Amino acid sequence: MNQIEEITKRNARVEGDKAWETSWTRRAIIAAGTYLIIGGYLSFLHVEGAWLHALVPVMAYMLSTLSLPLIQALWIEKIYLRNKQG
Repeated sequence: MNQIEEITKRNARVEGDKAWETSWTRRAIIAAGTYLIIGGYLSFLHVEGAWLHALVPVMAYMLSTLSLPLIQALWIEKIYLRNKQG
């Protein structure tokens, strides 16, 4: 295998990883898992309204994933690129 083929395979793998990291499928799986684990734990502790309370960390997670692209773009523009140039 030559270097170009190795680089092409690596790039495809990196692009796939990036697509997965930013996908709504991944976010939904993490949110659902978080909801089930927290809801189950709160139910085990006999917390009243456990499944309603379990929504709080899920909503915080979803809110954070929605704001991250904006924060990332600002960070790249204001900090990363400025430090790279200077």
